[in-house]
Amino acid sequence: MSDVLLNFVAGGVGGSCTVIVGHPFDTVKVRIQTMSRPKPGEKPLFTGALDCAKQTVAKEGFFALYKGMAAPLVGVSPLFAVFFGGCAVGKWLQQTDPDQEMTFMQNVNSGALAGVFTTVVMVPGERVKCLLQVQQAGNSPSGVHYNGPLDVVKKLYKEGGIRSIYRGTGATLLRDIPASAAYLSVYEYLKKKFSGEGSQRTLSPGATLLAGGLAGMANWSVCIPADVLKSRLQTAPEGKYPDGIRGVFREVIREEGPRALFKGFAPVMLRAFPANAACFFGLELTLSLFRLLGLGHGAKKAEEK
Repeated sequence: MSDVLLNFVAGGVGGSCTVIVGHPFDTVKVRIQTMSRPKPGEKPLFTGALDCAKQTVAKEGFFALYKGMAAPLVGVSPLFAVFFGGCAVGKWLQQTDPDQEMTFMQNVNSGALAGVFTTVVMVPGERVKCLLQVQQAGNSPSGVHYNGPLDVVKKLYKEGGIRSIYRGTGATLLRDIPASAAYLSVYEYLKKKFSGEGSQRTLSPGATLLAGGLAGMANWSVCIPADVLKSRLQTAPEGKYPDGIRGVFREVIREEGPRALFKGFAPVMLRAFPANAACFFGLELTLSLFRLLGLGHGAKKAEEK
């Protein structure tokens, strides 16, 4: 089980890389997903991802794209640590021998299991992040002004206790179980393809970035509709959706149609490649360092050879 701990630590490094590279794209995505539908004759608040980024920088400055980053940086690093640790647990549960190569479906199972593990860590950070991201020039759809992540947590707890902080748990599970399954399985599949045949498989930095970026795109191509519903649920005023994600879904379909479920698709895909390329690069770099230090099963195998 030492590999679980090493993957946990390496995942934390990868998660930090993901947040730093991808947060501006995420801010644009959330603002597009949560903007209100324009009234007849009115222009939409944003005409697209580029317009949203331009308006945000023009009105609030460049660093507005990094609003709410403290919450995911604190939450995402352990989140990715839990994810990759969970993947290692899934691998350990399915292997009969430590050297057994995982099949595509076994990686699907490991990713899905890790997606369940990450929800407990992810939901509060996602709730805080989304509320700060949609707060434009001091205004918020919920009508409440927040001065930062801690202020969000305090006000949410005062408003509805732990349940308010964890609003969107079901929606997050609906998003992350299939997305995590796709994420890990596609990365591992591409990793094998890019590293060549035979016992001396090596993955170049470029191949790692490519495999990680494509895995990120596979992850988001699966889960974008659930992410739209989650963002709306987590930024709505208290009590607006008493039946949770089902109420959000009915409202979106009734008022905006199925296309609204893919709002933010462009910034999501623009973010997915560089952010997840950075994630897996950080992960593999850290695991390589561990192997150089003689830690983990991979290092033991190298010594035996």
